[in-house]
Amino acid sequence: MSKDLETISDYYKALATNEHYAFDISEYECGKSHFNINARKYCNFKTPYNRRDYYKVCLIIGTGVFKYGEHQLIVDKPALFLPCPTIPYQWECLSNQQAGYFCLFNQEFLVEHSTIEFFKKTSLFKEWSKPFIFLEEDQLQLATLYFKQMYEMAQSSYPFKFEIIRNLLALLLHQALQLKVEDIKLEESTSSTRLYRQFHELLDKQFPLDSPAYPLSLKTASDYAKALSVHVNHLNASIKTATGKTTTQILKDRMLEEAKNLLKNTSWDIAEVGYTLGFEQPSHFNNFFKKHVNLTPLKYKNEK
Repeated sequence: MSKDLETISDYYKALATNEHYAFDISEYECGKSHFNINARKYCNFKTPYNRRDYYKVCLIIGTGVFKYGEHQLIVDKPALFLPCPTIPYQWECLSNQQAGYFCLFNQEFLVEHSTIEFFKKTSLFKEWSKPFIFLEEDQLQLATLYFKQMYEMAQSSYPFKFEIIRNLLALLLHQALQLKVEDIKLEESTSSTRLYRQFHELLDKQFPLDSPAYPLSLKTASDYAKALSVHVNHLNASIKTATGKTTTQILKDRMLEEAKNLLKNTSWDIAEVGYTLGFEQPSHFNNFFKKHVNLTPLKYKNEK
């Protein structure tokens, strides 16, 4: 597992010398929803073998080799590539003729709209799912249409263009699901991946939170270890191996994501949001939220 984590900022800095992919890094603000799309016709480079902190979806037309986790694959026919950000991967072109598109987006873009957030509960972008979908001619035409419309919309000045882009991206991801993205069979995956998958499925069942009358029931690594009938040290080690993150970090990120959703989309007061997330004292929730968002929950709610 690569120890390096490539951020969106790192990605844009690496492309700074490529005039075809020039992007003003000042337009990207960490913690804010972000989406970008480009054509692949100038994609004749070798990417670093890293994990990412963002999502990427590619329509690959051209020959190249992918190293994905511990696997290596020659891509010599049109394919969709939907990698899991926590799995390190590397792409190297084997021909100068490259076509298609690639888009990238961050966690905030993924969860900002229910149309896209839905895909968090599917097999897409998971450590155990296969990231490649090879396309027949009619499937390629449909995927190309979605990417082309996203690309054209991203260049427009239409004020609601990202709403349209989210819908187009959702159609593309639904196409991927329709083409039966097959999960890696459990017996083919490592014990760490199997346990992480069980943990992830249990985590998904906790959200979204619907009412302060039903607060979060599993809040700590120990809670999840008990529910999965394993020792907490074993759970922590397995998740670290599978994702490069600690159990606590994953839980913290998910709670923070849900806190933003509740503050933005419900009329609950700050104490109710904190209590539903498992904070007995409002001050504890305030401190947790401000530490990671640099805003108090109240200021965040009022701004939204």
